[in-house]
Amino acid sequence: MANAFNRFQSLVGTNSIDVVTITGNNGDGTSNATTLAGDPITVKGESVSSGNNAFIRGGEIIRSAPNLTPTQVSI
Repeated sequence: MANAFNRFQSLVGTNSIDVVTITGNNGDGTSNATTLAGDPITVKGESVSSGNNAFIRGGEIIRSAPNLTPTQVSI
């Protein structure tokens, strides 16, 4: 029998959704972005224009995100 955490992961999945700021579209199906921690990354997709926030999952843009001030809470 799987423990409670493994059962929970099977319900919600292991790929989290993150918010990034798009810093540029590359013209080849990818975009440059900055994470909330300030790390530069390259993601798949160009559906969000430069300067806007985006939701990403598994390194791919899902959709645009509201341009709100992000807040991180440690639990």
